[in-house]
Formats: sequence, structure tokens, C-alpha cells
Amino acid sequence: MKLLRFGPEGQEKPGLLDGDGTMRDLSGIIDDLAGGALESESLQRLRELDLSRLPAVAPGARLGPCVGRVGKFICIGLNYSDHAAETGAEVPPEPVIFNKWTSAICGPNDDVEIPRGSQKTDWEVELGVVIGQGGRYIAEEEALGHVAGYCVVNDVSEREFQLERSGTWDKGKGCDTFGPLGPWLVTRDEVPDPHELDLWLEVDGRRYQSGSTRTMVYRIPFLISYLSRFMSLQPGDVISTGTPPGVGMGQTPPVYLRPGQRMRLGIEGLGEQSQRVVQA
Repeated sequence: MKLLRFGPEGQEKPGLLDGDGTMRDLSGIIDDLAGGALESESLQRLRELDLSRLPAVAPGARLGPCVGRVGKFICIGLNYSDHAAETGAEVPPEPVIFNKWTSAICGPNDDVEIPRGSQKTDWEVELGVVIGQGGRYIAEEEALGHVAGYCVVNDVSEREFQLERSGTWDKGKGCDTFGPLGPWLVTRDEVPDPHELDLWLEVDGRRYQSGSTRTMVYRIPFLISYLSRFMSLQPGDVISTGTPPGVGMGQTPPVYLRPGQRMRLGIEGLGEQSQRVVQA
């Protein structure tokens, strides 16, 4: 299934995309794509619905972030060997963990704001993993059973805030609008191997990122097991798994976003995002 949320910001309703590409309204079935609605039993009930009996959503409706009420937005840094190489960083001996604040989350086609004082706002296309079954100390061989599905994430980053100010990376990662999610949450059964997906990103039509999840250093089952040693994972938590090469910081000379530009990005089978860049 391709699950989605639609409607004005803060008033999104749950929905799904039927086989003809029509958005269908699920708000009579579930209150949101959040929490327990992402557990296996709930997703199975959605699979059994007669989609033709669900109301169609008017064309042109805004798409919201594909997961609601996200509890944790966890990110993995330097998790592609070729991206680590372009930044001049060593592949880390353990996963690098940081957070994006949930207030950064926005729809897949919403405007992305350059923060006040920013000179180095950058882009990062990433595979997002959405937790469906919660747990602690999850065994690696059981980890994929805890996944509800996958989505496209743009891990927008302000590099000066992230790397040139004292402290952790978080201050450059969690600015408002720095976490577009969607367009869809594609359920796990429709993604046979999340480590065999092409992903890409363009700015104003120029292709900067073109990579594959095959070059991930730490793969999804390990990441879920690893994270669950340090925190409980809960339904609706989002894990953003790292980016391939081609970020602005890695260009010679570096290239950063400017107001008026447009980003377009996508992952094979998971859909596309498109964001206009504006000044906060």
C-alpha cells in the first residue's frame, strides 16, 4: 500500500493511493497514520478494504507528511561509504546518531525555509524507515518485522550551524521545514529489498545526487537493532538512514541553496518530492 496524509497543515487526514493513482480518504476508518494505526494488524485491515467504497480525494489536495504525530525523528550520519569519502570523513566504527526535531517535519512539496543568518543550507536525499512495531533490544534477525514501511526524506541541513558552531550536529539539522516526509509511506511488503533502491536529487534541474542504498555502511536491520539498545522504538518513529554522495558541501567549490531555487528528489518505488526554497 501507498499510505498518505492530505489536507491543510495541521489538519491532515489519512488516505491511500489506489491502483489507478486516485487518492482515497481513510478518515472514516482510522483517525490518522500514526501510532497504533501503523502496527501490523491495523495495516492488514487496511489491505482488506474495498477501496472503491472509500471517498475519492479532490485532485490537487496538499500532501502532508506521510506519518503523523512522530515521536522520534532519528538520523544516521555518514552511513554511505561514498558520501563519507566526498566529505573527507572516515567511515565511523559505529553508527553516528543525531536527531531532527519533530517541528522540522513538513509535507513533501511544502516550501523549505533558509533560516535567518544561514549561508550554507544543503540538501540530502535519504531513505526513511517508519517503525510499526515498537520494542527494545530488538534482535537483528527480527528487525524488519518492526518496520511499517519506507518513505523519501530530505534531510535538509545548515552546515555552518551543524559543523562550525560548538556542540552537536542537531542545531543544523532541526530547523523548521528541514524534514520533508513523503509523498507516501510505502508498506514493507511492497519493498522487497530496501538495500537495492536508487535515489537521486536535483536542484533547478541539475542532478547532484545519484546513488543507491547498496552503498549503505550499516544496513536497516542492524540500525534498528542498534538504536533499540539505547532507546525504545515506538510506532511512528522515523529513522532517516543517511545520504549518498552529491551534497552541496561536497561540491568543488561548495554549492548551497538560495531563495527561489527548487529541489526535486526521489527514491525508486517510493515517489518524488519537490520543494521551493524560500527565505525564512
